[in-house]
This record gives sequence, structure tokens and C-alpha cells, in this order.
Amino acid sequence: MITFRKIIALLAYLLPFLVLAQQKKPNIVWIFSDDHSYQTIGAYGGRLESLDPTPNIDKLASEGMRFDKAYVENSICAPSRATLLTGKMSHMHKKLDNTKKSVFDHDQQQFQKILQKNGYQTAMIGKIHLPGKMQGFDYWEVLPGQGKYYNPNFITEEGDTNYKGEYVTDVITDRALNWLENERDQDKPFMMMVHHKAPHRNWDPAKRYMSKYEDVEIPEPANLFDDYATRTTAAHNQEMDITTSMNLERDLKASGDLYAKDPRFKARYEKIALENLKGKELTKWKYQTYLKDYLRCIWSVDESVGEIMKSLKEQGLDENTIVIYSSDQGFYMGEHGWFDKRFMYEESFRTPLIVKWPGTVKPGSVNTDLVQNIDFAATFLDIADAAIPSDMQGKSIVPLLKNKTPKDWRTSLYYHYYEYPGAHMVRRHEGVADMRFKLIRFYGQDVANGEEWEFYDLAIDPSEMKNIYGTAAVASKILEMKKELVQLRAEYTVTEQ
Repeated sequence: MITFRKIIALLAYLLPFLVLAQQKKPNIVWIFSDDHSYQTIGAYGGRLESLDPTPNIDKLASEGMRFDKAYVENSICAPSRATLLTGKMSHMHKKLDNTKKSVFDHDQQQFQKILQKNGYQTAMIGKIHLPGKMQGFDYWEVLPGQGKYYNPNFITEEGDTNYKGEYVTDVITDRALNWLENERDQDKPFMMMVHHKAPHRNWDPAKRYMSKYEDVEIPEPANLFDDYATRTTAAHNQEMDITTSMNLERDLKASGDLYAKDPRFKARYEKIALENLKGKELTKWKYQTYLKDYLRCIWSVDESVGEIMKSLKEQGLDENTIVIYSSDQGFYMGEHGWFDKRFMYEESFRTPLIVKWPGTVKPGSVNTDLVQNIDFAATFLDIADAAIPSDMQGKSIVPLLKNKTPKDWRTSLYYHYYEYPGAHMVRRHEGVADMRFKLIRFYGQDVANGEEWEFYDLAIDPSEMKNIYGTAAVASKILEMKKELVQLRAEYTVTEQ
């Protein structure tokens, strides 16, 4: 007969094993930057690789897996972060764009709330861009809105803090390390999210990196002076080109009163005042100045990655901690003559994703399956051995990390951008992309006839310079992709227009 005393004795016997099992669950460190392009990560190669902008992130890739086909479902900051937390597309979590009209409901299901219920301690430090009180985090300290590069304010459960005289990337790193080393419950597995503001516009570098690339000529993209000859209204009428949309004062810190007394930018002010640059010469100077400041901001982020990896090793956590690096979307490094994101073209649609998982991920491996940011929440839950809610629209990438791609893994991706009219004036559009082809439908206000299409074969046109929609040779493929677009809209229950 099982008595109460025997049950107590059994529980007492099992408790150490239960605690040990809980402790063996892997920790997760998620490092997330803002607008960090895959083109400026050395591990991804390309024209900027020789500049060596990311030695610590490159080391992470050499010790883990680099994803070459990771994409977003809506290339803009706040919706991307809402997708990260919910595992759902923009029309489902309702944060469609960056405007105040589109509000994120913090009461809805989010992966970190589920992690907490499964024994994980959770922390969020840095930029989240979703106004309101954070939920599901044991500790959170976040920037209000976009935040500031210097003298940043942070919001916590207890109130606001100003870090006078400090640089935002350093503050985020220091606060993350403080939680990691001093404040977490060391008997629990943890999920720590480190969200950097950098390298978001206006690309204001830490003072210690201002001499980086000073005497270097940054390679230009071949399509810096793209004329959009075959493209539709959207490409012609955007407001994100370096030539006319990137301003000398706020963006380039070379004119006006805002940075006039900052010695870091003295030479720029003098050059603009004396040389009267115009036309292509001015565009080329803007490109060089923009890229150098952007890369200098990246150096602080990369330094942060190195410090976090060092701390994990010193605490003996490195072998049981999964470290993931990604960004909220891609960014234009002068391709098509642009900066910013929003379009479904590769540079903004695609995002970096690097995962180190000791004992599971083969060091130096590369994955080419189609991955999307709707997958992140499900992945975190799978890692924690927690049930994935059926209404999450993404899939766990854990099988991919184990080099076991499921037979039913997706063969195409759906994309939808909503913010128009708005900043940079990129028209609303949706589209479908597979491993080779991409079909984009621009629609609505200020689009010719209310609807325009573009179609690209990335195997022969990786820079997406020639729109071949309407070409007889690809008519059957376009019809096939249109059917796929309809199917994906149904699969993801897309109703927003």
C-alpha cells in the first residue's frame, strides 16, 4: 500500500534529478541588432568582406551555423519585433507598421511567457520598439522608442534611468552582462535577449571607433546609380535614395548646427563648406561617409558579441548555451542607390542569422533552407522542450540546426509591407519567393492602375535589375507563382490590404 509518507520519500528522492534535468536545459542568448545587413558581416562574404567589420560575429559563424536564406515577413522595425515575440505575421499580431495607429497588444500570447511557465528565467535588454509595459520577462530594461546613441534613457519595471555621458551599445552590453553575471537565478535555465539600437539611422559611432576606415575607400555596389529602367512606380518614386533623401545634417553630420561643435565631424563640415560637391561626386561622398559611420557602429555591436561570449566562457556556461545572432531585417548599403529597408528586394528582405549550439550544430556549417522570422518563437520553445501553440505560424528550425531538414519544409515565402503613405514612401506590396524566383505585387494608393507587378529570376539576375514580368518565356512560371501567392495568403489567413 502506497502511503503518504512513501510518496513524500519518493518525491524527496526524485527532486535532485528533476532539478538536474531542469539545469541541463540549454540556455539561450539572443543577440539582435537593428538594420544590420548581411552584406556587412564578414562571414557572408561579398564586396565588403575585406574590411573585416565583424571578427567576433564571424567567429560565431565559424563555431556554428550560418543561414544563407533567412528572411523577414515585413521589413520594418516594430512589426519585425512583434513577429519575433509572437511567431505570427504582421496581420495576425496586428502591428502592421511603425505608426501609432498600429498598436501592439502586450496581452497576447508571446513565447517568453511560455518559457517562464516551463521553468526558464527571461530577460530583455535594449531596443524593442513596442510601447507599453513588457510582459513575460523576469527582468527588462528597454529603450523608449528608437532610443538615443548618446546619453540614452532606459525604461524598467521601476521607472526611467538616464545613462548620462554613455554610449547606447556599451550600456546595453553592460546591463546584459550585469544580469548574466550577478542578477539571474543560477539554478534556472535562462533566455537573455540583447537588443542593440545600432546600426540604426543616424549611424552615430562610439568615439573610440571614429578613426576606423578613415583612409579606406569603401567598394561601391555596381548599381549605386541604378536608373530603375524596368521597375514599376515604387522603385522610381521612393524617398530612400542616397542622392536626395540622405541629408547632410542629421544623417551625415556635415552641415547645420546639430553636430557643428563635435570634433569628430570637423573635417566633414570643412569639406562640404569648401568643395561644393555636386551630382555623382556628392553621391559618392555621401555613400563613403554613410558606409563608414555604419561600419563604425557595427564595431561596437561586434565588440559586444565578443564580451558576451567571453562572459559565458568565464562562467562555465558556454557549452550549455545556444547563442544566436540576427537582425530585425536587412538594409541597403548603396545597392540600387538606396539606404533603409522596406522593399522585398533581397538586401532588405533577407536578414543575417547565425547560430552556435555546442554539441548539436556542426561548426562552420551553412544552411540554405528557407527560414523566416516567424520561425524564431517556435524555435525557442522547441529548444526549451515546451509545447508550440498551434496558432504560431512559424516552424521550429531545430531540425535544420541538427542538419535534418524535414521533407515537408517550406518551399516558398510570403511577404507583405503595409506602411504607405509613410516614412520613405515605399508603396504597399506583397509577394512570394522560392529558392530561385520572386514575384512582387505593388498595390493601392499611388500605384499605376492600382496594381503593378515585378518578377525576377535570381539565378541569372541576383541584383534584381531586370523586371521580366510579362515576358513570354516566363509566363507559365509567373502563373505558377501567382497561384502560390494565393495559396500562401490562404495558409496565413491574410486579410489585410
